[in-house]
Amino acid sequence: MVQDVVEHLLEKIKDSLGNGETIELRGFGTFEPRLRKAKSSARNPKTGETIKIKASKVPGFKAAKALKEAVK
Repeated sequence: MVQDVVEHLLEKIKDSLGNGETIELRGFGTFEPRLRKAKSSARNPKTGETIKIKASKVPGFKAAKALKEAVK
């Protein structure tokens, strides 16, 4: 029962982030999509080849003050 609720919540968070929305869970934190900048010069560690990395969206999380205090 609890597992179903948690799985549903995580699915909703994933869907919302995919749509560019921000999710705030008061007292816990905020999930938001972030833009990772493109990199013009990166190196493939396996081959040593210089490559370009495109800009991309990544999920971000910022912990709420209450969560940070609870962890201290």
